[in-house]
Amino acid sequence: MCRTHAVAEMAAGGGVNVQGRELLPANVIPRHYHVTLEPNFKTLTFDGTVVIDLDVAEDSKSISLHTLELDIHGAKISSEGQTISTSPSISYNESTQVTTFAFDKAVSEGKKAQLAIKFTGQLNDKMAGFYRSTYKNPDGSEGLLAVSQMEPTDARRAFPCFDEPSLKAEFTVTLVADKNLTCLSNMDVASESDVQSEQTGSTRKSITFNKSPLMSTYLVAFVVGELNVIETNDFRVPVRVYAPPGQDIEHGRFSLNLAAKTLAFYEKVFGIEFPLPKMDQIAIPDFAQGAMENWGLVTYRVVDLLLDEKVSGAATKERVAEVVQHELAHQWFGNLVTMDWWDGLWLNEGFATWASWYSCNIFYPEWKVWETYVVDNLQRALALDSLRSSHPIEVPVKKADEINQIFDAISYSKGSCVLRMLSTYLGEDTFLEGVRQYLKKHAYGNTQTGDLWASLAKASGKNVEEVMQVWTKNIGYPVVTVSEKGDDTIEVKQNRFLRTGDTKPEEDKVIYPVFLGLRTKDGVDESQTLDKREGTFKVPSTEFFKLNANHTGLYRTAYSPERLKKLGEAAKQGLLSVEDRAGMIADAGALATSGYQKTSGVLSLLKGFSSESEFVVWNEIIARISSVQSAWMFEDMETRDGLEAFLRELASAKAHELGWEFSEKDGHILQQFKGMMFGTAGLSGDKTIIDAAKDMFKKFMAGDKSAIHPNIRGSVFSMALKYGGKEEYDAIINFYRTSTSSDERNTALRCLGRAKNPELIKRTLDLLFSGEVKDQDIYMPTSGLRSHPEGIEALFGWMTENWEELTKKLPPALSMLGTMVTIFTSSFTKKEQLQQVEKFFEGKSTNGFDQSLAQSLDAIRSKVSWIERDRSDVAAWLKENGYRS
Repeated sequence: MCRTHAVAEMAAGGGVNVQGRELLPANVIPRHYHVTLEPNFKTLTFDGTVVIDLDVAEDSKSISLHTLELDIHGAKISSEGQTISTSPSISYNESTQVTTFAFDKAVSEGKKAQLAIKFTGQLNDKMAGFYRSTYKNPDGSEGLLAVSQMEPTDARRAFPCFDEPSLKAEFTVTLVADKNLTCLSNMDVASESDVQSEQTGSTRKSITFNKSPLMSTYLVAFVVGELNVIETNDFRVPVRVYAPPGQDIEHGRFSLNLAAKTLAFYEKVFGIEFPLPKMDQIAIPDFAQGAMENWGLVTYRVVDLLLDEKVSGAATKERVAEVVQHELAHQWFGNLVTMDWWDGLWLNEGFATWASWYSCNIFYPEWKVWETYVVDNLQRALALDSLRSSHPIEVPVKKADEINQIFDAISYSKGSCVLRMLSTYLGEDTFLEGVRQYLKKHAYGNTQTGDLWASLAKASGKNVEEVMQVWTKNIGYPVVTVSEKGDDTIEVKQNRFLRTGDTKPEEDKVIYPVFLGLRTKDGVDESQTLDKREGTFKVPSTEFFKLNANHTGLYRTAYSPERLKKLGEAAKQGLLSVEDRAGMIADAGALATSGYQKTSGVLSLLKGFSSESEFVVWNEIIARISSVQSAWMFEDMETRDGLEAFLRELASAKAHELGWEFSEKDGHILQQFKGMMFGTAGLSGDKTIIDAAKDMFKKFMAGDKSAIHPNIRGSVFSMALKYGGKEEYDAIINFYRTSTSSDERNTALRCLGRAKNPELIKRTLDLLFSGEVKDQDIYMPTSGLRSHPEGIEALFGWMTENWEELTKKLPPALSMLGTMVTIFTSSFTKKEQLQQVEKFFEGKSTNGFDQSLAQSLDAIRSKVSWIERDRSDVAAWLKENGYRS
């Protein structure tokens, strides 16, 4: 969006309003920053100076920029060798986080100016800005790192800056620290010298890094601390992995080698060389997100970078690969070319998500990641986007506390699904040619979504913008209802799909361009598009057809019960791909939730899949039965036991057929398949498996670490807790306290909530604020609690009692609070529970998590109406099929 549109000066503190956005005044433009920082590990503060070179765009007597929780000690403004002011008046606008420096003598339009500021800040524990992270040294003592996380709007916590993505500048960074510490930033080291530190009175080292290319403030990074490193020269520039002393640096080997290969691959795919002189990746013990793509210095959670293949299963390895390839895709898409404002966030995240799956599929074809995509990203996107309180992919955001809330399944998953749909429609080669043109045209610049569509249109000759705008600018997606007319014709109709099943006419006005992807006995026809409310299409024969081949389209398909039955048969005859089978099951489950179909029909469809052979399809079968179980969580015991018996019968046969012995010969997918079936059957009551798990658990806790294979560690722990008591709980807590592997510790934390005993529930909840669990992980102990009614009620009770403390620990402006509100509330299923949640938040400020709360309430409402509709239907089906008396 052009800054001159609807320019209006905002009151005190300066700021410009472009379509309601809070932007800085455009009277000066930053061109270069020299940032010098010296962290103090004793006082947990840092001293800093910044010198900003500016172009003056209009005669100015004030300069406004962003600061947050920084103390300004002095400032000087000069212009082309002349001092303008050494003591400007300084004012601060708390709501816009803007500091304004005002001076009497104007700097003239067209001139260069320089603003030098001296400041101090907090090495905070909020995982934002320049913050502190703690780790355990091998000798048990505590070590400290100073690290950074700027995205979206926390560079202003680290140094005064023009903290908007379109205000790109060059950066020179200087870090001052003790001589034994490692200092890192986006660029390589230019010079090192000794300096007398004012802070300590001793000699320290001052490291200045080379000047960066033009980049946005949210990508600036610095790290100071004791670090170990490994390096490879397999790529054109050095690639390294760093970790603090408490971690085994050799566990970074997988990510190191993958990064070198991935950078070379992306250079080829994007047709542009990686423009920085080195690529560092670092494991940070306290990190709010999974990872952050800082240019040339990517920061990660420990578990998303370091991989110990002895204690981690196949799923963990896949996650690490995906995260590394996601962050490296950003080095081009996001860092080299950046969205001009946060409403374009999806361009960054949707593309990096798509690219990580695309590259993962080429590097590890045996992982079959595009099959997994259908039950992972696609379902995540369709689930959130079926709520009334979802948001469009391109979402208007106005100020800092709204921005954090859009780092969600819409920006990442729906964004990438739209790109996957488009790459199928245009063809992958054409799509990538358009991406190359886009990156070359806009390198070192900022873009809007339309710029990508224009490049893709040029490459393909198709009117991409017209087709895609409907998908990115509107909330939601359609359900396509199919009926058959004669032997060779189908009628299809589209309507907005809502999980609550109560779409109002005014919510159903958007007509989507739906790529039908017709699968028939002749193959797949990708050319047909439904671009009106309803239409008729020819098929070779209505004997066999299916819409949305491989589920590349972003919609649900509603078939008649008869047709669904026929598709179930077609699946058995091998006429449907893995993606088709999994996607069809997912659609059927979602349509039952919203009342398009009866839940009994879905249960019958799933029962017919007992001979299914593929991991991904089973993953979806289990997910759909689990979603019925979650909705029926507070229903009568007989029905809940009946659903568990049904799941047990389905899963047990497969679990016993696959077995739970793992060998080197098992492929990546088979390992996960065995693990999933073992866990599902055991946790739904398979006696043989429970006994086997108890036996493994006993041996493991007695010191035989090979007794439990990493692929089933979580399941074994969960069974030990679900079918055990205090003794097992104590053993797992002790394991959490003594293990040095982040992956093992996370598994232990995630399982604890399975214990239902009230005293053990209390112990699990007490961990949240005990200081023993890092703030980044406090969501983990809650996950097991959501598997039983006692836990769900305890979670909400705990939240209401500890609300004040919770908002202090996780400030609303940062993203974790919204996640926790969802965890504490969204598992409820009854009307009176919905009212409890509404009543609690009545009159409270929901800034920073209003969207998460609205989505939680919507999710509860959809379960309330689903149960009211199908309570007796499910009970009758369970009875008819012998799962309840």
